[in-house]
Amino acid sequence: MNSQKSTWRHYRQTLFGVAVGALSLFAHAENSILSVTGSMQGASEMVRIEFSQKLTALPTAFSTQNPARLALDFAATASAVGLSRVDINQGNLQSAIVAATDERTRVILNLGRPAAYSMQLAGNSLLVSLSSAQVAPVTLADTPSFAAADAKTGQPPSPRNGEPLSNIEFRRGDDGAGRIIVSLPNNKVSADIRQSGSTLVVELGNTRLPERLRRRLDVNDFATPVKTVTTTEAAGRVRLVIAPQGDWEHSAYQTETQLVIDIKAAKVDARKLTPGTGYNGQKLSLNFQSIDVRQVLQVIADFTNFNVVTSDSVSGAVTLRLQDVPWDQALDIILQTKGLAVRKNGSVLWVAPKEEVAAKEKLEFESQVSAENLEPLRTQSFQLNYAKAVDVVTQLNGAGGGSSGAAGTAGAAPAGGGTRILSPRGSVMAEPRTNQIFVTDIASRLDRVQQLIAKVDVSVRQILIEARIVEASDTFGKSLGVKLGGADLRASRGGDGGYQVSGENRLAVGTSYSNAVGSSGLGGITTAAAGNFVNLPAVGQNGYDPASFALTLFSAASNRLMALEISALEADGKGKVVSSPRVITADQVKALIEQGTELPYQVATSSGATSIAFRKAVLKLEVTPQITPDGSVSLELDLTKDSVGQSTAAGFAINTKHIKTQVLVENGGTVVIGGIFEVNETETETKVPFFGDLPVLGVLFKSKSRSSNKQEMLVFITPKVVAERAVVR
Repeated sequence: MNSQKSTWRHYRQTLFGVAVGALSLFAHAENSILSVTGSMQGASEMVRIEFSQKLTALPTAFSTQNPARLALDFAATASAVGLSRVDINQGNLQSAIVAATDERTRVILNLGRPAAYSMQLAGNSLLVSLSSAQVAPVTLADTPSFAAADAKTGQPPSPRNGEPLSNIEFRRGDDGAGRIIVSLPNNKVSADIRQSGSTLVVELGNTRLPERLRRRLDVNDFATPVKTVTTTEAAGRVRLVIAPQGDWEHSAYQTETQLVIDIKAAKVDARKLTPGTGYNGQKLSLNFQSIDVRQVLQVIADFTNFNVVTSDSVSGAVTLRLQDVPWDQALDIILQTKGLAVRKNGSVLWVAPKEEVAAKEKLEFESQVSAENLEPLRTQSFQLNYAKAVDVVTQLNGAGGGSSGAAGTAGAAPAGGGTRILSPRGSVMAEPRTNQIFVTDIASRLDRVQQLIAKVDVSVRQILIEARIVEASDTFGKSLGVKLGGADLRASRGGDGGYQVSGENRLAVGTSYSNAVGSSGLGGITTAAAGNFVNLPAVGQNGYDPASFALTLFSAASNRLMALEISALEADGKGKVVSSPRVITADQVKALIEQGTELPYQVATSSGATSIAFRKAVLKLEVTPQITPDGSVSLELDLTKDSVGQSTAAGFAINTKHIKTQVLVENGGTVVIGGIFEVNETETETKVPFFGDLPVLGVLFKSKSRSSNKQEMLVFITPKVVAERAVVR
């Protein structure tokens, strides 16, 4: 008993020493800060710091750019604000932090972006004006670039003269966070992000908002903390008002021409002593020499207004000296030093050794499992609208586990190694005819089944995929040729060469070499008798013979024949083939459509006999679509366009055009996923040596042809979401 009284006497003396030290601090301080408030005056923020006495000089001040802060040092000044952090949230001014030491008090103003400042004294107050119109001199690495001043007026350019925003997108992150991505026109855009009530306001300067982005996005169906994103433009600034729901926290970063804002649900740990990350408790100072742990816990309980329940097994003493340490950190240090643990239940803290806490929690878990094994079973039916009952049964039993038509075995592990939703005693049965499932389990597991079905049994969005394959051809061919020949007719009918053809000289015109000779009146003269000196006719084009023009000159005096034939042909062709397969399918479900011909061919079997097999020459579209959270469509495509080619000894060849790719396309947009362009040009010339090179007359001794063939193929893809769930206003 005497030992306990002595301990309490030492404890009161220690508290008295702490109180005397605090009073001495105020006694030596000539002044003290009473309050810190903020307000808006036009486009500037005004901070008013109230003192108990009038200041004689302006404080020492310095600013930082990253993070944007303004620090004010007041010598020989104490703090009577009561809170170390004061939330203001006025324009660019976010909050103020008041930190007091033995010699001075520092007031730190947290800003959204760097700003110029000015100070003036007004009675017992210090007025600090913050203005973002002029930026304090900083290094280029710490601040974004701003637009240069106008050469005529010397003023910064009007925000309306800034370039417009490129795009504003909303996406769902992997952790369920809502992500707003703003595509900026350049890195000269300034961003001001602040929390206004239950909304987050983003203001962008030195840019403007195009008409297509003036909208309100309802993104509640994306299952993120964000409900709506409203984009407007006012007073020469672009404003985004983001309306989240529930408890949330945000983070933002800017890289060159992209501003990313993430909003995620605040993780609230019921066992954590203070909200937020890290240690956020109000700061305190402790200086004890060999004080009982229970008494330290009582001091912390009085400081925090928490109810503390200490186990009987908590004992021992501790010596500590902590200066301006958050109370939750101080408690954590004490607990770790003595091997203790704390559990929070509302406003009550239970402190006990770690082994005792672990044993108690283990006992609670075992009791809970035992209660589940004794809890009576209930049977409940669930009507499914969109999902198949057999698939849901598989999911409840674990991936690949359970039978689709019979109740699961109690306590059996799923065959596929998945997580089983039901308890060891639970069972589930599917009724495919009515698309119902019947679940027998305890009440808590039935609630989990109902929650799972609410998320699984939803309608799947439909997507229409249209492909267009455009094949264009441009062909051109030209050919020019000549035939030149002659004959001596004196011996054409035999004899000693004295044969003469009576008559006058003759000139005959015909459509061909042979026709001209025959129409000269020399019917007995065959074409072979009129020998060909040059036989270089034009070649045909597209399966047609060339056009020809022939002349035959007969000299009756010399009985000699000269014949000339000129042939030429030119062909020009243009063609276009458009194939447009289209198919509709559900989200993330593969679809296939094809049309064409199956060609038979013989194959040998193992026994030596032959059999008939078929190979397809078809137009085929195989696609697996996936709708992304921002409304775009990701497509996994396999597109083939085959046609019957030339005939070979083994059968018909197949001309193949095939493309396989994966592409992301916006809803209703069209993208070219591939193309082939082929050019084939040929130019030939056949001539008689030496004579073909003669000027002018050389054309009678050569044949020329030229061909050009151009083939081009382009593939277009257009996905359209038929039943879009997200509503965009």
